[in-house]
Amino acid sequence: MTRRFQPKDPLVLVLLGPPGVGKGTQGRLLADAEGIPLLSTGDILRGAVREGTPLGRQAQDYMRAGELVPDQLIDDMMADRLSQGDAARGFILDGYPRTVAQVQALDVALETAGRPLSLAVLFEVADEEVVRRLAGRRSCQSCGRAYHVEFDPPRARDRCDRDGEPLVRRDDDRPETILHRLDVYRRETEPVATCFRERDQLAAIDALGEPADIHERLREALTPGRLDVRAA
Repeated sequence: MTRRFQPKDPLVLVLLGPPGVGKGTQGRLLADAEGIPLLSTGDILRGAVREGTPLGRQAQDYMRAGELVPDQLIDDMMADRLSQGDAARGFILDGYPRTVAQVQALDVALETAGRPLSLAVLFEVADEEVVRRLAGRRSCQSCGRAYHVEFDPPRARDRCDRDGEPLVRRDDDRPETILHRLDVYRRETEPVATCFRERDQLAAIDALGEPADIHERLREALTPGRLDVRAA
């Protein structure tokens, strides 16, 4: 039987949903409020690529093509990260697990750490909205500051507010790559949501709307017994 989380347990949360759905934004808001780390595989991998680590070199080709990085690389990285001291009071996972095999690896890591999963939350929006959000993203290669041409534009067009450096669009945010990423998500990652749903560990929330409204739905989902929080 699935162990249901209790309010006294450390918060161990998995955020699921297609790319660009807002998991990172909501995860950061919650992590800051709870004083626990937000662990994003995407951020960790991109950092490894910038630094030219062995993992980064292996992952780079997969990321540029919009493909999932192989499970074993991700599992080893995440198991190491979950063993670090700042994760002892809980953590939020963004981008992991992304396959059913990774769910099984996470089960092992959580059992080893003695921390039960609190909940998996599925953020839902239409594909058209995902393309709109991702295609407009820009970032500064110097400082890493992120922008959006529609929702959060820089003061000077195509220039970073912090250092004036040119803004670039990531390879995986180009429209043709976004559509491929959505295909990969449906094929590889949607079964993860099904897996958590069958365990009675999934809450689905509507991720369309203002960030404050979405955050309220996320908070409601964390109330034990609330497993479906959608906008009316």
